[in-house]
Amino acid sequence: MKVLLAGYNVDYDLIRELREKSGLTQDITPETISAAYARISRSPKPVDQLRVDARAEVEKARRSNRSIVFEMGHSSVAEHAVFNIDVIGVSRLLVEEIEKFRLCSYTEKSQRYVLFDRDFVVPEEIVRAGMEKDFAETIRMQNDSYRELYEQLRPWVFAQNRELAENPANRSLLEGWAKEDARYVISLATRTQLGMTINARNLELMLRRLASLPLAEARLCGEKLYAATRDIAPSLIRYARATDYDRLTRPRLRMKAEILLEKRSQGAEPERFADVRLVSATPGADRQAAAALMFASSGLSYRQCRNRAAGLSQRGLKSLFQTAFENMQPYDAALRELENIDLCYELAVSASCFAQLKRHRMATVIAQDYAPGLGVTVPPSVRATGRQKKFMDVMRATQRAHDRIREKLPSAPPYLLTNAHRRRVLMKFNARELYHLSRLRADAHAQWDIRNVSEKMLRQARRLMPLTLMMACGKDGFDALHQKVFPGK
Repeated sequence: MKVLLAGYNVDYDLIRELREKSGLTQDITPETISAAYARISRSPKPVDQLRVDARAEVEKARRSNRSIVFEMGHSSVAEHAVFNIDVIGVSRLLVEEIEKFRLCSYTEKSQRYVLFDRDFVVPEEIVRAGMEKDFAETIRMQNDSYRELYEQLRPWVFAQNRELAENPANRSLLEGWAKEDARYVISLATRTQLGMTINARNLELMLRRLASLPLAEARLCGEKLYAATRDIAPSLIRYARATDYDRLTRPRLRMKAEILLEKRSQGAEPERFADVRLVSATPGADRQAAAALMFASSGLSYRQCRNRAAGLSQRGLKSLFQTAFENMQPYDAALRELENIDLCYELAVSASCFAQLKRHRMATVIAQDYAPGLGVTVPPSVRATGRQKKFMDVMRATQRAHDRIREKLPSAPPYLLTNAHRRRVLMKFNARELYHLSRLRADAHAQWDIRNVSEKMLRQARRLMPLTLMMACGKDGFDALHQKVFPGK
């Protein structure tokens, strides 16, 4: 057996410096890894030799990539070429578009930990329409309120947590709690930055999607991404323009939905919204999960396992799940068999909450536009300090500016909306992913907004599948729950 390191990501400035010092003229590109791995299935040579061959003949490797990826259609070959990309000075609104792509990794400048400056993006559309002054005045008003609110919340947080405040090491933690609540008044136009790790296949998809969006900022970001990567891996990034499918499908669906829904909604009472509602789940979830557990642990067919699970007594059913969970620790992932159980929720969440929810990338997240009609989320600390009136004054001023701009520019007003504004989200995932979400987000250390949402999701799901979710909870509650389920263990 041999296990060899084929490569690893290093800082591009270091690569450029080493190339300049060595006088190397050969292209340094991840394409050679893709080309070498593509040949594994058809060549008798060992993989490390295939890499040597690819590095020696970069142009040949590129021709091979083009043929295999674009002519034969084996697109997964492009996933072996990986980029680390700095994305600097983009709006929070654009970050939500960038981070829609599941198979990438993102680390974003956090409004929970960093006190943001008064820097914001002025959309090109706003400038062209001559509404820059109105837009900028509204953002500055929000930013002034953000700084003021932080200064008022900070001493309150310290006073509410005197024991923690006694230790200077907790200063940053407590200041972060004030920052994360103050941020509810700043807009989605706020400038931020992120680090992104992405393979060539997903990069090409991202380029096409960004090019199809109506926001000028998105299209500019796509152009800059392409310019930064095209010369590094030209054989793997070919189709960067918007397709009619990406460009036209969403707008046309909006128009069609408006027509169809208008016909059926005349005279109907507006539906009261709940912030968390479980709208569907796998029927008989506990017995379905039991069937999957037995299937993975036996030689029976799935039909036989379902029949056996259906006939189990409640005591027998519970003992099966106890066996599955007895040795679980808070850092252990639930067994994969629980992926057979699906749950779908409709949520109405703030932009702050959504920024965290969307990081659960294996879930299916379908979000509507931000809708001022859904109201805003007011942090409890704002109410406790008597700042709610001032907070709502900011929201009303934001709403007025939003409405003025929307009359001329339907696509640009979301930039003005704040982290407190809400949107409807349809979120579908399996029971295993709910375990993961609960560990992180129903934990005492989680941010209060997403913790409230996660706890409601878990409570509603437990009513339907108490055994499947027997050990689902936040990390902080795991030991107590384990003791309750397994007394004496």
